[in-house]
Amino acid sequence: MMDIAWGSDEELTDKQFYNRISDIEFISGLLDSTRYGSSPTILLTGVRGVGKTVLMKKLKKDLGKDYLICYVNLTSSNTYQMGKLQRMDIIKIIYNELINSAEEKGLNTLNQKLKKIIRTQNIKIDKLLNFEGIPIPITSLEEDYPKLSEFVMNLPQKLYEEYSDEIKGVFIFFDEFQNIKDLDDEMDAFLWYLRSKVQSQKNVAYLFSGSMSLKDKLIEDIAGKEGAFGGRILTIEIKPFNYVTTKNYLENNASDLQFTKDGIKRFYNCTKGVPFYINIFAKLLPVNEKMNEEKIIKYFKKSLPILGTHLINQWGKLTYQEQRIITSLIDEPLKRVDIAKSLNVTSGSISHSLNSLQNKILIELNNGKYEITDSILKYWLKNYYKERKVYPYRSM
Repeated sequence: MMDIAWGSDEELTDKQFYNRISDIEFISGLLDSTRYGSSPTILLTGVRGVGKTVLMKKLKKDLGKDYLICYVNLTSSNTYQMGKLQRMDIIKIIYNELINSAEEKGLNTLNQKLKKIIRTQNIKIDKLLNFEGIPIPITSLEEDYPKLSEFVMNLPQKLYEEYSDEIKGVFIFFDEFQNIKDLDDEMDAFLWYLRSKVQSQKNVAYLFSGSMSLKDKLIEDIAGKEGAFGGRILTIEIKPFNYVTTKNYLENNASDLQFTKDGIKRFYNCTKGVPFYINIFAKLLPVNEKMNEEKIIKYFKKSLPILGTHLINQWGKLTYQEQRIITSLIDEPLKRVDIAKSLNVTSGSISHSLNSLQNKILIELNNGKYEITDSILKYWLKNYYKERKVYPYRSM
């Protein structure tokens, strides 16, 4: 029997949602304190594919009866997809998702929609027409960012106050929050603005989630001592499965797969306990065939282009220098000066590329040395080189 989700599935059955009971109970308990006017602010961290999004969707499903829950994905903006994310775009996403969530719950939002039009837009004169010597202004409405942001960020508390007989509070779930880095120089100001609104709302809880390791600078910008939410946000890391959990998960949810002792150990070493990789690799293995270490290695190499599809897509969009930085780190972590030496360039000339790769969560800085974040990318590059004697660089 094979009852495991594909890596891209975000809505899981209770059986597919495995071994996160303690995480769910802990986070649910924190969020549920909102009903008493003590709303938490939470930051969920963890490597890509560890299951943060499905955990948030599970929380939304479990708590949705009592609370108005707004799920905001920063990648849903067209401007983000074009690489032009701005503060206005984030505010608009929050408003649209909040109104949609309220309407799905049966709450009347007509008054709020009318107030938005009246309170957040300025009348703009586009041109003057002349009619028999009389100037006639042609006007249009123009959204005012300060007015719009104040209206939208105050709206969750207003909705609670208006419908406190029907809901016990409001939750705002931000997913893919690491993409706020696209705001560049405006990021810090926006984080501090968010904090100013969050701390003033007693019946609104905020849950931020993003693919970040605990070494990511964004965590320091959010939750560090000098960060926008320093001392006012609870950071929770969602960790990959350990060996025993991985083994038990496959026995319960993929009983048609058969492993020798060294086979299951190799499976775990290949996937590093990341549910996204566990699920995809398990789906690609043949059933009713004893998988020993040698067979797992063989199928793993064949599966790398599928396991690493998202990483390979990212690789193809990197600059030549970014790609060379990554390949310089395949064998071991390196200091910045050593990376520059391997590329035969100055240390200062790779600053932008290093920052870009860190923002893309492809490398991270650990104890003064840079290393590749995702082992699947490393495995794919190693295997590619072994087969072709060259790395897949783009032409210069």
